[in-house]
Amino acid sequence: MKHERLELKNYFDFLGEEGRNPTLDIYLPYNMVEMKREKQIRPCMLICPGGGYGMCSEREAEPVALHFLPEGFNVFVLTYSVEPNRFPTQIREVAAAVELIYKNAEEWNCDTEKIAIMGFSAGGHLAAHYSTMFDCKEVRAVFPESKSVNASVLCYPVINANARTAHMGSFINLLGHQPETKEEEDYFSCDKHVREITPPAYIWHTAEDGCVPVKNSLLYAGALAEKGVPFELHIFPFGGHGLSTCDSQTIDDMTSVFEYNSAWLTDLKKWLKLIF
Repeated sequence: MKHERLELKNYFDFLGEEGRNPTLDIYLPYNMVEMKREKQIRPCMLICPGGGYGMCSEREAEPVALHFLPEGFNVFVLTYSVEPNRFPTQIREVAAAVELIYKNAEEWNCDTEKIAIMGFSAGGHLAAHYSTMFDCKEVRAVFPESKSVNASVLCYPVINANARTAHMGSFINLLGHQPETKEEEDYFSCDKHVREITPPAYIWHTAEDGCVPVKNSLLYAGALAEKGVPFELHIFPFGGHGLSTCDSQTIDDMTSVFEYNSAWLTDLKKWLKLIF
C-alpha cells in the first residue's frame, strides 16, 4: 500500500490563503504485478471526517479508510479547513480533492466513474452539500469544470439548517452566524438541493441521536425519494452520535448496542458493490 499526505495548497495556490493548509491523505493498494493486476483500476472513496466544522475527527478518518482498502478501493481522507474558515472554503476543498483524483487517475489507477464521497456528522453535511451543489457558483468560480461524484455515504449527517432540526453549532462554525434568512437557511439545507442528477446515497443514523437529530437523515431520504434517486436508509434504535466504525478502534467501551450498529459497515460494502 502507498500512503502519502498531499498539501492541497501545493496544487491550488488559493487554498493556502489566510494560513489554511487542507490536506489529502491517499491510500493506494498495491496492484500486484505477479497477478497481472498492474493496470487494474479501482473505485475511490473520499472521506470527510466530522467535527462540527470546528475540527476534523481522527476517529472518522484513517480507521474508516482502512476498512475500504480490503474492498479494493483507493481511499482519500480530506482534512478540510474548519472554523474560523467559512463557506465556501470547505466545499472548494472537496472540489480540489476530486480534481486531483481525476488529474492523477492514470497514475493512481482510479476509476473516475466510481467515486464515492463519505461524510460523518458535519462532514456528512459537506459530503451531501458537494453531492447536491458541486456545480454551484461558489465552486464554479474556482473550478469551472467541477465534477460530481457517483455515490454518497452519509453517516449521522447534518443536513438541514432550520433551527428546529439543525445542529446549529455546525452552521455557526461554517457561516460565522446562524442562518439569518429563509433564503440562507434553504441554501445550506442539502435536502433543498436534491435533483434527479444527485448521486445515490447510503444513509445511516441512530434514532436517539441527541446531537444531530435523526430528522436530518429522514429529510434527505425524503428528498431523494421525491426526485427518484436510489438510496438506502438505516435508522438504528440506540447508540447516540459519533459512532464511527462502531468497533474497538473508535469506541472505548464496546457494548451490544455498538456491535449491533456496526452492521452499517457490512451493509454499506454490499451496497457499494450493487451501485458500482
